[in-house]
Amino acid sequence: MRFGLFGTGPWAHLVHAPALAAHSGVEFTGVWGRDPARTAELAGQYGVPAYSEVDALIADVDAVAVALPPDVQAPLALRAAAAGRHLLLDKPVATRVEEARALAAVEVASVVFFTRRFTPEMDAFLAEAVATGGWNEARVDHLGAIFTPDNPFGASPWRRERGGLWDVGPHALALVLPVLGPVAEVTTVAGDRDLTYLLLKHAGGAVSRLTLAVDAPPAAAREEAVFSGEAGVLEVPSAEWAPGEAMSRALDQLLAAAAGGPASALDARFGAGVTEILAAAERSIADRATIRL
Repeated sequence: MRFGLFGTGPWAHLVHAPALAAHSGVEFTGVWGRDPARTAELAGQYGVPAYSEVDALIADVDAVAVALPPDVQAPLALRAAAAGRHLLLDKPVATRVEEARALAAVEVASVVFFTRRFTPEMDAFLAEAVATGGWNEARVDHLGAIFTPDNPFGASPWRRERGGLWDVGPHALALVLPVLGPVAEVTTVAGDRDLTYLLLKHAGGAVSRLTLAVDAPPAAAREEAVFSGEAGVLEVPSAEWAPGEAMSRALDQLLAAAAGGPASALDARFGAGVTEILAAAERSIADRATIRL
């Protein structure tokens, strides 16, 4: 399958481009980016064309992989889908609910790259948790400290603007939703810096508590998660940080869905549901109220 890459930032350099170039089922066709010099540099590394026009790259491929801020990603992905191109998207798929819903309605194959959800360890854990059942509570602490000189993602304007709610919030939701089910109510409190606390009431009655940040003090950074219920307490294992391997598995799922196989559990519909919860969390902060979905 011919893939075009949209984006030239750190994630495109570290994960998307190497995975596209290495995958046996993919023909890496070209790169488009907002900065022509960076586009030429990344394309040159892999010996593929650097495109100056979005629609020209869309016309030459069967699918697009997107490594761009969500507010840039959504309209480009919709243009590609309208042309019949399959979608490998980053999270969150959008920050505007109407764009997320439009992406959920596309008739092409789609996968959203919730990185650690594409690891064997997390697959096994979630299968065990769902099979066991009876969980009435979850707690997820996902706090990073990315605004440091050695972190390439600290230069990201959208992460500084949107904070941990939109950057690591999707990862937390991708963990709790398969186990506890859809969310019915969202209550959110904003703390210092970008610290955000979400209290989610799930439709089945369970409650999850998410603590999120990307601008935490370095000594407070942590990633922990636990489910509890009738079966006791189940800690979420630490999955190996291997985003290149995870991207390869995401590509596998997209290729299978595009060939007529089952849709990925992490498709644009799932991604749109995540956006709706995060948007409700923002409204909860602004209105100081519980938002019902």
